[in-house]
Amino acid sequence: MTTYDLIVIGAGAVGENVADYATRSGLEVALVEAELIGGECSYWACMPSKALLRSTSVIRAAKSVSGAAQAVTGDVDVAAVLRRRDSFTSDWDDSGQADWVEGAGIALLRGHATITGVKEVTVDGTVHTARHAVVAATGSTALLPDVPGLAEARPWTSREATSAQTVPQSLVIVGGGVVALEMATAYQGLGSTVTVIARSGLLGGQEPFAGELVGKTLTERGVDVRVGSSPASVLRTEHDTVEVTLDDGSVVIADEILVATGRVPRTSDLGLENVGIEPGDWLQVDDTLLVHGTDWLYGVGDVNHRALLTHQGKYQARAAGEVIAARALGRELKTEPWGAHVATADDAAVPQVTFTDPEVASVGLTADAAEKRGIDMKVVDYDLAGVAGSALHSDDYEGHARIVVDEGRKVIVGATFVGPDVAELLQAATIAVVGEVPIDRLWHAVPAYPTVSEIWLRLLDAYGRP
Repeated sequence: MTTYDLIVIGAGAVGENVADYATRSGLEVALVEAELIGGECSYWACMPSKALLRSTSVIRAAKSVSGAAQAVTGDVDVAAVLRRRDSFTSDWDDSGQADWVEGAGIALLRGHATITGVKEVTVDGTVHTARHAVVAATGSTALLPDVPGLAEARPWTSREATSAQTVPQSLVIVGGGVVALEMATAYQGLGSTVTVIARSGLLGGQEPFAGELVGKTLTERGVDVRVGSSPASVLRTEHDTVEVTLDDGSVVIADEILVATGRVPRTSDLGLENVGIEPGDWLQVDDTLLVHGTDWLYGVGDVNHRALLTHQGKYQARAAGEVIAARALGRELKTEPWGAHVATADDAAVPQVTFTDPEVASVGLTADAAEKRGIDMKVVDYDLAGVAGSALHSDDYEGHARIVVDEGRKVIVGATFVGPDVAELLQAATIAVVGEVPIDRLWHAVPAYPTVSEIWLRLLDAYGRP
């Protein structure tokens, strides 16, 4: 039996950050992983997916500017794209990540972890105990809907889509969320004939114009977008193609099927039942990431369902690593809203970028979410193509911007930008939301001319002086 101050289960980006911050704060930490050190983001999500998207987005950007467009005379080199993608995953070799863990002074335990008692974790038969806390940072996995024949059809999930070594001639994607539309964008750009089946629309939870603009572009590029349909059955044929029968009776045939209909927590085999917690559910936590009903178990990242985003999980990890150390060492706790030991931003200040074409960048509340919270709000919209920087950026720039203003406090509570490269506008909006910067002060944040950031001046003009 080995004892540590803290045992972290799951060595993805979230678990690594919990362990790192706790170690730097003075704790002895063990990090447990059954798969690759670095987790989903490094090997099957954020990094490889964006690498698949980047090459074709550069070509499209060049083609949208006269002078550069004439220089683009060839098609994307698919093999080179896949090689570049592989370089970002280190060819699915985690030795570099393992070296970092050990160099940071963190004990690395490889194997499957099971919680076998209070502050007790068994890794492949060996029992380890924690003096102070255990963290579950096991993340989430793809949800496979209960559709007849789907499981037997060997469907892709996000893992197969981001690690594929060949590009299928045709691909049918079930889902209308971020993963579905990013992969539709990527594979269409790499030469696949793509069909998207989105029962509940595109980019639900975002401002409606986001899904509309992304769907419009996908359709213009030849993607068959079917909103309101869902698969009734799936068959892997004797020719190794996939035959998808929809609820309206129509049939889609493709080489592969990607299912991107949501996520479920990786808690079913964690041993939670041994400490009185229902296995298979999302972990319910407070703002310090402490699991309800315990004083030693923390749930950090996707597993708590607060915000299924790598950067938000890493934000939670920083708070969790430091609050665990503070509690263990008797240091002052800062658990008031926006304190050092809480993840306050999870509630209404979550930033997100969808790397489709056009990009979608958002933070905080949508107009619908603000209305449901009872906020007296004003919604301000502006055509993002109507600023000088956008016209210079692209000859055919198309986009839209919206801010949601809390009229009672005169602060921005939400912002959404849709257009080419709007990801780079997001941090300014995030600072405005998190910092609760008064509208009258934002008037003095002068955007440089001619940049796309001039949209801030146009939005404030449209809002009017407070």
